Amino acid sequence: MTPHLVFSHGNSFPASTYRLMLDEWRARGWQVHAIEKLGHDPAYPVTDNWPHLVQQLQDFTQSIAAQHATQVYLVGHSLGGFLSAMTGVRIPHLVRGVLLLDAPLIGGWRAQLLRWAKRSGRMHAYSPGAISQRRRVLWDSEDEVMSHFLDKGKFARWHPEVLRDYVAHGTHAIGEGGQRALSFDRDIETAIYNHLPHVMPHLLGSGPFPFPVGFIGGEQSKEVRKVGLGLTRRITQGRIQMVKGSHLFPMEFPLETAARVDEWLKAGLGPIRPSTPPSRPMR
Repeated sequence: MTPHLVFSHGNSFPASTYRLMLDEWRARGWQVHAIEKLGHDPAYPVTDNWPHLVQQLQDFTQSIAAQHATQVYLVGHSLGGFLSAMTGVRIPHLVRGVLLLDAPLIGGWRAQLLRWAKRSGRMHAYSPGAISQRRRVLWDSEDEVMSHFLDKGKFARWHPEVLRDYVAHGTHAIGEGGQRALSFDRDIETAIYNHLPHVMPHLLGSGPFPFPVGFIGGEQSKEVRKVGLGLTRRITQGRIQMVKGSHLFPMEFPLETAARVDEWLKAGLGPIRPSTPPSRPMR
């Protein structure tokens, strides 16, 4: 039976951005399914702690599982990893495993700080939403889009094909003059950041889950340094491995990431060569 994988993208990056990685999974025998842009369906609005986004992924996963009469793996990058974990605990009978790609689960005092920031109206001091709400959304041409992102360090490190896919699918043509507009609504991106869940410890508990959970993170990930891996270690029961790259390592090394994920899933979500993350950045 062909195994099925439901992939969920990171915030602001439509699933088509990951085409190279998804195609590599398909070449390795996986049936791959993905929602193109989470949060953009009015039936699933972005609200505090993302309950409707979880419902969106749950409904999508249930549809895939019913259509193919099978369990699925949930794999998600960043936002997509959080949603995969929160969805998995709702429908464990349909899930073979969850793999988090640089999606460090928010727990402990950081979850309490997040709750306070939202209630006190100071989320802007902690959330990337302060940046995303000012994100550029319009360019005169596709070449200008490419130049714009190449001038930004994190995009310049991406695999060239991934960046081309982001330019092609992360923006769209408007009018007849060659102009391009950002496809992922920056207001939705900002709302997703500003409503980061502070309830993960409550929703996920401390395990063990009826399915395995794993985490692959980037060695240079600032997000992992900020969030820590306390809750992630408990939920994954030690299934943690760090790989080269930043928080966006799936974009920087898409083929290597596809191979690593394929290896993990086919091994039942057990890392082939488990490693302990350096202690200093993970505190």
